Amino acid sequence: MTVLVLTCEEDLTADMVVATLHDLGVPLVRLDPADLPGRVDLSADYVNQGFHGYLKTDERMVSLSSLRSVWVRRPGTPGIRADEPSTWLTAEADQALYGMLTCTPARWMNHPAAAAQARYKPWQLHVAQRSGFTVPATLITSFPSVARQFATTYQDLVVKSVSGKHPGDPPMVLPTTRISPDADFSAVAAGPTLLQQHVRKQADIRLTCIDGDLFAARKEADPDEVDSRFTENGAWKPAEVPDLVRRSIDAYMTTAQLAYGAFDFAEDQNGTWWFLECNQGGQFGFIQLDTDQPISQAIATWLAAEPPV
Repeated sequence: MTVLVLTCEEDLTADMVVATLHDLGVPLVRLDPADLPGRVDLSADYVNQGFHGYLKTDERMVSLSSLRSVWVRRPGTPGIRADEPSTWLTAEADQALYGMLTCTPARWMNHPAAAAQARYKPWQLHVAQRSGFTVPATLITSFPSVARQFATTYQDLVVKSVSGKHPGDPPMVLPTTRISPDADFSAVAAGPTLLQQHVRKQADIRLTCIDGDLFAARKEADPDEVDSRFTENGAWKPAEVPDLVRRSIDAYMTTAQLAYGAFDFAEDQNGTWWFLECNQGGQFGFIQLDTDQPISQAIATWLAAEPPV
């Protein structure tokens, strides 16, 4: 049976997993949905109570019934490389590709429906609270008066993007920024704003979860540092996962129906891990390179497993 990898052409993180799958002798097909239609074609029929589907990329053809797993890594937008791209073509190609793939018995890392829900920052915070994580007091509002009251209560605050765009996605990215409690909050009325209690941290924690296997890494941090994505404070080192965090990770992943999650925490001076976010498609390559943790091997092993009967 075949592993399907949906990602862009230049993805070094995916390359690490693909190389491991090759070493394991697992058949795989790698393609970018951005090449549909063109370098990628598809077909499916629903006849006589049956379903038969196929994908073709370059000179390779794969039957959808032969898929054991689908890894949605960093896929491009369907249709954008077509001779005449359009919003209509993107919608049609997206519906066709992912709709056909969800008809298969393959396992997903992660299923598109679960991934879409998991991207919502407000939903993440809610599930994190229910899962038992320590979560900083957070407010999302477009009411200036509510923002002022929140600032009066918690004093030391940061402002974040609700959408959580990465620094690699300008111009939409908004760095996490410290904000004074006596700031002018009138601009909050212009759009939903996320305010959060600032955690004075001694370290950043990145925890990668692969179907229950946990790989935690720790990096020293300046207590006054706000957004570690824009700073370099040395190398990541392996870290032990507290039992309480381990239980909360399990509850979160079960609720979110995720096979893969990259969690970010701020460790305070007392050693408490404060939940910041869970990126359902977060990077892990830089952690593996710094710590030698076998993250790509764990992903490859999960992808290579036979789907349940």
